[in-house]
Amino acid sequence: MNQYSYGKAQLFWLVTLRVIIGWYFLYEGVAKVMTPGWTSYGYLMDSQGWFASLFKALAQNQALMPVVDALNIYGLILIGLSLVLGCFEKIGYIGALLLLALYYLSHPALINAEYIFPPEGSYLWVNKNIIMMVSIAVLMVFPTAKEIGFDRAIFKRSKK
Repeated sequence: MNQYSYGKAQLFWLVTLRVIIGWYFLYEGVAKVMTPGWTSYGYLMDSQGWFASLFKALAQNQALMPVVDALNIYGLILIGLSLVLGCFEKIGYIGALLLLALYYLSHPALINAEYIFPPEGSYLWVNKNIIMMVSIAVLMVFPTAKEIGFDRAIFKRSKK
């Protein structure tokens, strides 16, 4: 039995959830690297809601935009690798929650909010970012990387 006493099916589905969320982050980051001239400028300028002025100010600061873009791209890639590989899992989860919170605050699911890039569905308060945040919170409570992941080797428990 593993450290957290998961059954085989529980461990399988928790690891599967961790890996597919990790893949989502990893692919988003790699896709941005592979897209010539990609920038978050348009996304930030499209911001609505409570913190729109902050996100728009970031976008309008030409000196800061390359830093914002790099943090976003490489944050996505590092978070994705962390979750897919099960390496420094808790740090990956915290990074994912921070990025998703920023994405949500930039583009909250509000009534009458119309964005340049329309959402996949009709949302009121809850969108894919909130669902991913809750999923990651569940994974933080039920960690798996010390069972299936590089954390197993990195944080090897000493035998008594």
